[in-house]
Amino acid sequence: MVTSVLGCQLRGLEGHLVEIQVHAGAGTGFFMVGLADASVREARERVKSAMSHSQLTFPGQKVTVSLAPAQLRKEGSGFDLPIAVAIALAQMDPPPPTAGCAFIGELSLDGAVRHVDGVLVAARWLAAHGVRELYVAVEDAAEAALAEPLLVRPAPNLLAVIGHLRGDLVLEYERPPVAASEEPPIVDDLGEVHGQEAARRALEVAAAGGHHLLLSGPPGAGKTMLARCLPGLLPRLDLDAAIQVAQVGSVLGELGPEPLRWTRPFRAPHHTISTAGLIGGGAGLGRPGEISRAHEGVLFLDELALFQPGALQALRQPLESGEVTITRSRGTVAYPARFMLVAATNPCPCGWLGDALQTCRCSAAALASYQRSLSGPLLDRIDLRVDVGRAALTALAGEPVGEGSAPVRQRVAAARCLQLERQGTLNASLRARDLRTHAGLGRSRATLERWAAERGLTARGFHRSWRVARTLSDLEGSEQICEHHVLEALGYRLDAAA
Repeated sequence: MVTSVLGCQLRGLEGHLVEIQVHAGAGTGFFMVGLADASVREARERVKSAMSHSQLTFPGQKVTVSLAPAQLRKEGSGFDLPIAVAIALAQMDPPPPTAGCAFIGELSLDGAVRHVDGVLVAARWLAAHGVRELYVAVEDAAEAALAEPLLVRPAPNLLAVIGHLRGDLVLEYERPPVAASEEPPIVDDLGEVHGQEAARRALEVAAAGGHHLLLSGPPGAGKTMLARCLPGLLPRLDLDAAIQVAQVGSVLGELGPEPLRWTRPFRAPHHTISTAGLIGGGAGLGRPGEISRAHEGVLFLDELALFQPGALQALRQPLESGEVTITRSRGTVAYPARFMLVAATNPCPCGWLGDALQTCRCSAAALASYQRSLSGPLLDRIDLRVDVGRAALTALAGEPVGEGSAPVRQRVAAARCLQLERQGTLNASLRARDLRTHAGLGRSRATLERWAAERGLTARGFHRSWRVARTLSDLEGSEQICEHHVLEALGYRLDAAA
């Protein structure tokens, strides 16, 4: 007799239904077919021990396990549970029905069901393809329950799963987490920043439209502090965005008991990070990198000029498309990477070029090499560039007088609502044809065209300035883009045109 149950194989953030078929017949031995890698083939020993400790009989006959479709490579320990369930069902006459059910989990030697990475992604894919029930480890149940209307049953061990299928006991469903309603707390408040009016304004504009931002200035000017204030200006994640963020965390095995986080991610990798660590990749088809961990949030690259040139160049495509595609000989996977880039850099290797109090010690060759590390195509994708000067030391001991993050966040939220109602996306994501539809320039068109021609803006720079002007008008609640909006937007690209 042949029995079968369902499992799931992940490729990036996509799933593939796998049918685990088991036949126990004449002969001896354990055979597994279906392009299984080493971690799947090792399931034989884990399953044997788990069944023995669960008071379940492992067949004394020849056991053949087929993982279909055969041409799909099977990886990971998540097939332990469905293989063990299928073997146990093969010895029952008749076996209990398992139609519409799927199983995901690693087995310990004593039969406990253990965590595997990517359960949320698998659960959402299974729910979209007709699976009604999913059995997972207890620690994976909360994230799997996000995949409504899928019914998730937490399974403490193999014996409990078999007992439930036989009707001896009941594994209760996991309730989906409740969506948060309050705004996340502000950790780094903009009100603690002394001075820096131009940079504060740029932060607000970047947050309102989802624009990328470059802060340039000497050491100790407050660039890092400004960048860390940005998440406090952004509204909380909605449910769909929080699930997208959680999916990346699920693939990486980083979700805890509360899988949904409503605060936007803030990632700040060190400048020694590899290209694979930043963009994604590694063994096999690769894992998400820092840009995917920052999805729907902020990626802060401090000391931008010190990052590996290859890593910075690899940023160019994700900055435009909002996703990263990793291609290997074994296939292609895509991960989301819609983030706000905030970069900080010194004006030169020593950091004091142009400073009123310190003298730059860099040679002409060192300065040229340093500036070449920031390529024109990368800088052209950054909408806002601001020089950050040092605040007066006499002001640092006093109370800051600038506006705090809370009122700025209210203006940012209002501007974002206007954009989403008008065009369904933030201004930073508008395409050229959408700009013509939703961001008409009117009389200010001549100003933008004249300035762009005189200062040599690229086509990308032209459109990015246009988008920033639309954001500036949204912050004022204006339906029209006025000339002062265009002039302010162009001012953020002076370095690009120089």
